[in-house]
Amino acid sequence: MPQTNNTSQNASPEILIIDLGSQYTQLIARVLRELEHRSAVLTPERARQWLRENNPKAIILSGGHASVNDSDAPQVPQEVWQKNVPILGICYGMQYIVKHFGGVVESKHTSAEYGPATIEIKESELFAGLEINQDVWASHGDTVQVLPDNFRVIASTEVYENSAIENTKKKIFAVQFHPEVKNTPNGTVILKNFVQNIANCQKNWKPQNIVEEIRSEVREKYSDKKVIIGFSGGVDSSVLTAILAPVLGKNLLAVCIDAGQFREGEIEEIKETINSLDINFELVDKKQELENSLKNVINSQEKREVFRKIYRETFDRKTLEFGAQIIAQGSLATDFIESGAVGGGEVIKTHHNIDLGLSAFEIHPLRNLFKYEVRELAKEVGLPERISQREPFPGPGLILRVVGASVTKERLDIVRFADKKTREILAKHNLLGKDNISQLVVYMLAGSLVVGVKGDSRVYDAPIVVRGLKTIDFMTGEGVQFPPEARLEIILELTKHSHISRVLFDETPKPPATTEPE
Repeated sequence: MPQTNNTSQNASPEILIIDLGSQYTQLIARVLRELEHRSAVLTPERARQWLRENNPKAIILSGGHASVNDSDAPQVPQEVWQKNVPILGICYGMQYIVKHFGGVVESKHTSAEYGPATIEIKESELFAGLEINQDVWASHGDTVQVLPDNFRVIASTEVYENSAIENTKKKIFAVQFHPEVKNTPNGTVILKNFVQNIANCQKNWKPQNIVEEIRSEVREKYSDKKVIIGFSGGVDSSVLTAILAPVLGKNLLAVCIDAGQFREGEIEEIKETINSLDINFELVDKKQELENSLKNVINSQEKREVFRKIYRETFDRKTLEFGAQIIAQGSLATDFIESGAVGGGEVIKTHHNIDLGLSAFEIHPLRNLFKYEVRELAKEVGLPERISQREPFPGPGLILRVVGASVTKERLDIVRFADKKTREILAKHNLLGKDNISQLVVYMLAGSLVVGVKGDSRVYDAPIVVRGLKTIDFMTGEGVQFPPEARLEIILELTKHSHISRVLFDETPKPPATTEPE
């Protein structure tokens, strides 16, 4: 049976951050990286799956906008309490800890704090090295009124007595303010005390070390073997290719499948990137085969399966032609979690490059890394910003943006046209980029024809939908509302196409919507 191996020996992160809905969650991870610590940022459900196969040395529960007293409040996985490791709760995380252990959290907001505050601290490992009065940034409505048994107060403000608490026996700490934001000047010290002094986590985040570690192991195990890598031009496959190229040279073949899924100009960008790496490259045309296979296929999961089948068959054939013994994939930790390949979790979506059952030996050198870490590696290996900051794009690409009907070349061409024109307009208005739009999704409601008028004639065309999402972590997101002048320009430009007579804007946040329509 084909095997899957984690080529890189970099261990899973020692610190798990459970995202309970705070806008600041990714800031926690950033501060930890500044302290040279890796961390995994996961939603509660993904954390549950991840904890089944990993043993972190510290767990941080983030803040969040919900009330712990709400019926649909985010829940911390039971596996957290079973790990018996130090835990730090922040804001909502603190309130959850209190309620979980039998305390009382008040939702009347009688002691709410928003903005700057000054805490008076007591002696605690969490505040080691700090003076008694500390400026912090508070942002909470719910407040802790009654502490659970065996917890004690370690910080207070003039407004709120329970600003920080601890249970030293269980090594559980919680703060009602945000140490991760710059408005808490000594917040980094607090987080450092927790991960280094309390949890004894080792410094393990240096991009250059991870790059060299992967190269060293590949050099030791596979330098005399031929290796194929799936190359899509995205940040993950580009980073892995850039890491492997100096080690494997002409023994590395990058294979890109063009099934019509790419956006305008992406094939040219892919070739430019490959040329800079000076490795073997083959572009495999599968457009007609995919279209034939997708006739009458409407369901998005079935579309993914069709693409996955073509991907698998192509790589099996190219392995034989190139004489390769190894296939490298740029799959990340979140890919394995979503695909159900970690901890027996539920399949959220099928990934085209995980558990393929290929005839060659599969390696996933990046499987313990997360997207933000890979972006840092991209800078380390000298890839341009257009790659390091490239927005996520699904493997099947535009195939998943033909919604409610089968995929045809004509429909893909229309979506490709709409995507290109929309990007040009948003770029002109300075609306693209991580500070404005984290991901732009332009899709066709191909199964819902609507009446339009073209040249004084009645036509039936599928509406085009434009969706912008602004997000920190792509687990939650805010639907972007474009300025009126940009919306109007998009409508006027797109409806110049002979088969576009109606343009809609999808501003639904995530959740309840997902980023992609399928």
